[in-house]
Amino acid sequence: MMNFGPIAALLVALAAQPALAQQDETRPRLRPADLTATAPAQAAPDVAAALAAAVATAAPEAEEGETAPREIALPKGPTRGPETNLPLPRFVSLSTDRGNVRRGPSLSHRIDWVFLRRDMPLQVTAEYGHWRRVTDREGVGGWMHYAMLSGVRSVIVDAETLLLRARPRPDAAVVAQLEAGVVARLGECEPDWCRLTAGGYRGWAPKTELWGVAPDEIRD
Repeated sequence: MMNFGPIAALLVALAAQPALAQQDETRPRLRPADLTATAPAQAAPDVAAALAAAVATAAPEAEEGETAPREIALPKGPTRGPETNLPLPRFVSLSTDRGNVRRGPSLSHRIDWVFLRRDMPLQVTAEYGHWRRVTDREGVGGWMHYAMLSGVRSVIVDAETLLLRARPRPDAAVVAQLEAGVVARLGECEPDWCRLTAGGYRGWAPKTELWGVAPDEIRD
């Protein structure tokens, strides 16, 4: 006689859970200018799927209309991109007002995010053909076509208030004050300071208060 004890207990536990709001997984989530991440809602449990999982374990399948992604080997440390021979990871910027971020490196993959802030800095972590895997300051990202990215460098102010100074010294005269989240054009960088341009002002800022530049990066 088959023992239905575990399966029956699983069905009872699932039936007792409150129903959660379903989310349209085919609709991409937007990344507005304030870069505030919104966690996706969890889908309600599917009793039939749970029962099938309790009886047998099946291999995952690609969603309808979506090509199953190939395994892309991501670098585990500083290395060179196989397509560009440029360093990985590295920083770039968004060259468009609307950049689609896909689940995999092809147009057949679903769009998970849409970046809506031109010139925002992004970090490239992998390359595959004409595609680059990128993340933003908060770790959100995916695969983007290289045509949406630019080598022009920018940074985001990562401090509540940033003082631009006339020289790379903490006691130098203050040129301007920038708020958190401001995107500035990146210029030359010394070991601890970088020169920025934002809102018509130009000055120096500590690297520790910026996102979009490596701690040991030197720029002429």
